[in-house]
Amino acid sequence: MTQQTMPDVLSLCDHSGQWSDPWVRGGYDVLKVDIQDGLDVRTLPYFTPRPRVILAAPPCDHLANSGARWWADKGEAALLEAMAVVDACLRLVTIYRPRVWALENPSGRLSRYLGPSAGSFDPADYGDPYTKRTHLWGEFTLPQKNPVPATEGSKMHRIGPGPERKNLRSQTPPGFAEEFYRANCWLVPSDGVEHE
Repeated sequence: MTQQTMPDVLSLCDHSGQWSDPWVRGGYDVLKVDIQDGLDVRTLPYFTPRPRVILAAPPCDHLANSGARWWADKGEAALLEAMAVVDACLRLVTIYRPRVWALENPSGRLSRYLGPSAGSFDPADYGDPYTKRTHLWGEFTLPQKNPVPATEGSKMHRIGPGPERKNLRSQTPPGFAEEFYRANCWLVPSDGVEHE
């Protein structure tokens, strides 16, 4: 990849595009970076000018509590692989200093390395009727919660085996994605003029 102009929004580890979709619909230029789509966040070259928003959803395979029973069998190499992706996301935040940035991951061991999260939510807090406690680190406005009953429970655990299982389990809940956009887009309007 050659050096090129950076978009308004850099969406890292975002194969589904679900977290960045509201930004696209709002008229922002979004670059999705996901190894499944041929772009690895760990080797992303420098772009100019800086993006104004960075959204990061590094894989949770080796970090989330839901897989804790396998941590010992996976060994330290799996943790180092996961942390390399997290570190690459945070390196881009450090380099570009975006106006809004957030890194999300389900409840797990990431807080051991990043400290307490800036906020957390379940999908049901934003209209998607299931649970999956997710934590956020960064500089952003956490949307106001408007909970609905979690009638689907922890539906992620009921997704059967198959080649798309990981992708289905890792999708950002659409209700949260929309509300996160609404709570933060005013800081970086698509007209390119930043407001205080």
